[in-house]
Amino acid sequence: MERIRIAEPSLTEEDVSYVVEALRSGWVSGRGAYVQGFEEAFARWLGVDHAISTTSGTTALHLALATLGIEKQDEVIIPAFSMGAIPFAVCYLGAKPVLVDSEWNTWNMDPGRIAEKITPKTRAIIVMHTYGHPADMGPILEVAREHDLYLVEDAAEAHGAEYRGKTAGTFGDISCFSFFANKIITTGEGGMVVTNNADFAEKARVLKDMAFERDPSRKFLHKYIGFNYRLTNIQAALGSSQMNRIEKFIEIRRRNAMLYNSLLKTIEGVILPPEAPWARNVFWMYSILIDEKAYGTTVEGLMKTLQEEYDVETRPFFVPIHQQPVYVGCYSGQTYPIAEKLSAMGMNLPSGNTLTENQVRYVADAIKEARR
Repeated sequence: MERIRIAEPSLTEEDVSYVVEALRSGWVSGRGAYVQGFEEAFARWLGVDHAISTTSGTTALHLALATLGIEKQDEVIIPAFSMGAIPFAVCYLGAKPVLVDSEWNTWNMDPGRIAEKITPKTRAIIVMHTYGHPADMGPILEVAREHDLYLVEDAAEAHGAEYRGKTAGTFGDISCFSFFANKIITTGEGGMVVTNNADFAEKARVLKDMAFERDPSRKFLHKYIGFNYRLTNIQAALGSSQMNRIEKFIEIRRRNAMLYNSLLKTIEGVILPPEAPWARNVFWMYSILIDEKAYGTTVEGLMKTLQEEYDVETRPFFVPIHQQPVYVGCYSGQTYPIAEKLSAMGMNLPSGNTLTENQVRYVADAIKEARR
């Protein structure tokens, strides 16, 4: 079998035709009909009032925090087990990321550990929906409201995930999505800020467009320090086409995950990904944990075997923020046992929109054969 990649985008002739149309229109930068159309289509699909496109999920996070007025000396609570974009976005504004450990049953931020990290300097909580599984939003919302904190959702990995029937990305004061090549839909690079707050939406639109004055006659005046975070019309054209298949892509991820579950559940030492009774996991990544003693080899050993003997590409889990070289000095002496355990035991299997049933079976067979 040919090499099985970790996640490949599904690109069709329809995608090509949309991009060609954008090129032929002559609008190739951050202006053009596809930008507005993509934003409106995404907002409609998600069920929110406003969607503001950006150049990436990382810049979406930065833009969201800047829109909320996060600044130096502020503290923002984030998951210890998360992608580097979250603390980076906090640090871009001179604020301090404050870490909270994960809960074992969902791999997300532990709601019961948030309150103990709140200080007079705390301004916001960023919650990430890890690998497509929604966080336990009910108690997190309660903490945010009780302490009058902004709630930001990082739903970069969770397009279409649901918490008690409500879609991830619709709980926060402001929420962020990514459209990187391996995400459920893609614009190559790109992101989106979404909100139901009209004032936040207007400020985000201004800030992402260099904070130009809205009066055309006085364009080159700036009330704020702005950013050039404009998604191009070409990228938005691809996003518009991908939106036509977003439900299909979610169905593919979930179908493949259920097949993986059925094939891997009997292999001793393999721990399947979570899906809480109240959750709809979209399995952006199909992620497993390996119990080294029960399975017979380490995560690193299994990943190496899959790569070298079966030509199957995999990825390790995130490295907890307090263990990142750039942040070691900031969190000296701090430990986050669940985040550390997840990182040490976890690996991501091929999970993209182009993954076939035969490929899933091949990967599962390889994991079974590789067990010592």
